Amino acid sequence: MSAGDAAFSLANRTALVTGANTGLGQAFAVALARAGADIVAVGRKSPTETAASVAAVGRRLEFVAADLDDANPKDIVARALESFDAIDILVNNAGIIRRRDALELDEQDWDEVMNVNLKAVFFLSQAVARQLVERRRPGKIINVASMLSFQGGVRVASYTASKSGLAGLTKLLANEWAPHGINVNAIAPGYFVTDNTTALRADAKRSAEILGRIPAARWGEPEDLAGAAVFLASPASDYVHGVVLPVDGGWLAR
Repeated sequence: MSAGDAAFSLANRTALVTGANTGLGQAFAVALARAGADIVAVGRKSPTETAASVAAVGRRLEFVAADLDDANPKDIVARALESFDAIDILVNNAGIIRRRDALELDEQDWDEVMNVNLKAVFFLSQAVARQLVERRRPGKIINVASMLSFQGGVRVASYTASKSGLAGLTKLLANEWAPHGINVNAIAPGYFVTDNTTALRADAKRSAEILGRIPAARWGEPEDLAGAAVFLASPASDYVHGVVLPVDGGWLAR
C-alpha cells in the first residue's frame, strides 16, 4: 500500500452510520466499507441491501435497531460496543423533513424534526466521543448538513432551523474535541435523488428550476458523496476541523 492509499484507508476502523438502510446513508456505509471499515448500521429497519453490499467488499455489518426520535444514544453506543472494541467513526446521516407553510407548521412537526436532526445528533456524538476519550483513541464525526445550512428555503422551517443549527454545532464540537484527536466536520449535500426529494422531483416546474441553477445540470446520486465521506473519515483529513463541505454540483457557486 502506498502512502497515498494509507492516508485514505479505514482498515481496522469501525463506523457507526445512522439511517444506513437506503439513500445517502447506504452510500456512506458502503463507501466506508470499501475503504476498509466495519459498519454499525442504526435505524428502524434492518438494512438488508446495505449489509449485502458491505459483505460483498469483505467487511462486517452489525445492525442496531433504534428510532432516533426517542432512542437513548448511550444505549445505541453500548449495543454497538457489544460487537466491536470501539467506534472510530460516526456518520450522523439520519434526518427527517416536514414541508408546510410556516403559518401552518404545528409543534409536533417542529419537535419531531428537531429531535431527529439536531438533538439526536448531539447526544449520539457525545456518546461516541466519550468512548473515544475513555479509550484515548482519535476519531472522526461527520454530520450531514444541507444546502439549508446556508440558505433559508421555503416551507421547511423546522428543517432549516435544524440544519442551520447543525452547522453551528459542528463547529462547536470541533473546537471542543480537537484536543482529544476527534475531528468533527459536516457534509452538505445539494439536491440528491433521495426519498426526501421525491416530491420536488415529481414537480416538473420545481425540478426544472432546480436543475437550471445547478452547474452540473443534474441531480446528485448518493454515490457522489463517497469521496467526501472517505476523506473526512480517514487520516487524510486529520488537520481538517469544523468544515461544512458542500457537495452540491455547484449550487452554492451559482
